[in-house]
Amino acid sequence: MSNVIRIKKGLDIKLKGEAEKITVSPENVDTVVISPLDFHGSVPKLSVNIGDNVKAGTPLFYDKLRPSVQFTSPVSGEVIEINRGEKRKILSIRVLADKTTEYVDFGKSDPLSLSREEIIDRITRSGVWPAIKQRPFDVIANPEHAPKSVVISAFDSAPLAPDMDFVVHGCGNEFQTGLNALSKLAPAVFLNVHASRTKSEIFLKAKNVTINTFDGPHPSGNVGVQIHLTQPINKGETVWTMHPQDVVILGRLFTEGRYNATKVVALTGSEIVKRRYVKVISGAPVKNIIDGNYTPDKELRIIGGNVLTGNHIHETGNLGYYHNQLTVIPEGKEPELFGWLLPGLNKFSASKTFFSWLTPSKQYSLDTSQHGEDRAFVVTGEYEKVFPMNIYPVYLLKSILANDIEQMENLGIYEVAPEDFALCEFVCTSKINSQEIVRKGLDMLMEEMM
Repeated sequence: MSNVIRIKKGLDIKLKGEAEKITVSPENVDTVVISPLDFHGSVPKLSVNIGDNVKAGTPLFYDKLRPSVQFTSPVSGEVIEINRGEKRKILSIRVLADKTTEYVDFGKSDPLSLSREEIIDRITRSGVWPAIKQRPFDVIANPEHAPKSVVISAFDSAPLAPDMDFVVHGCGNEFQTGLNALSKLAPAVFLNVHASRTKSEIFLKAKNVTINTFDGPHPSGNVGVQIHLTQPINKGETVWTMHPQDVVILGRLFTEGRYNATKVVALTGSEIVKRRYVKVISGAPVKNIIDGNYTPDKELRIIGGNVLTGNHIHETGNLGYYHNQLTVIPEGKEPELFGWLLPGLNKFSASKTFFSWLTPSKQYSLDTSQHGEDRAFVVTGEYEKVFPMNIYPVYLLKSILANDIEQMENLGIYEVAPEDFALCEFVCTSKINSQEIVRKGLDMLMEEMM
């Protein structure tokens, strides 16, 4: 194991609602929804029509820009709805699931015995390829290009994030098989673990990888931060990334010969009554997962992902392709009398604005309130305290707002993704939507390069 890479800049937001290490399974899922909106930068083209029967692994649509990248059904059943928006944009595809899942057979094999081209062909045909993302741009990796490495973060440092050791427990063979497949796709595969949190031998004794050890507060678990500190990305270079659960799904593709999209999702948040890990299929209804397991008579927000980078999901919505966590917190619509005049013992603050800093280990039940409106975007030095990259975050954001591509490149935009600016957005006194701005800048550069 390598020397520990210590990260000092960052912030751990201590929230109430961590999931207990208990795994449950909801009742059988009646329908699943696959949404092209989950896959930023892709242009969907339908492969099915309403009424078609599909198996798990049958293509539902493909990327018009890269036709080899298929998006497949996680269950077998009948296509019952294709939801379109403005200009007939495909918003979602709903599949009525069979009681017993039938799978497309992609064949069992040892990835170490296959060529790189054979592995890519199987991953793209099965629908697992969208799980492989790339830096720069934080979009689905291009299978026609070769990366300089693949990076996997074996821990998540975000608020109430799932424990990766627990999530992959019992999946050691599948995880190692997935790593073996990735080792044929790039010259190097890096598996990054935490100095104190990572205990699982599935990670610590993984083969065909280089293990890096990190320590420090959030965002130490972000692959963007890890890449920046170990192998910075220059213009023209590409690094692929993958979530540990997706590596397990990739491994199943070779050990089982099928697209088995079952994953373990952490059900977290102060408003969840029984906080557990839920074993569920990708695209499952949120209602099946939560099933009334939340505080009644309160207006709540269901978040797909963590509170910093997740997206709002309606109770009648569905689990997204990249969601490994559901968080439920209160909405923050109620006005607070004398809010800023009180000592704020129950309020979390990144600075010492409130006296709550005297109890650093205290956990908080926070709501969605921003506690203010947009203000002038001024330099305060708050971003730099929580941003561990050797990049000037405020100047990068301002160069994006000015549409100055050359300045964006000089300031390191190729190394960042929206999630890397989540803490900047949290501590921002100007209430600037930093993640949205970074996404705009990355899209601008992608368009210039097409």
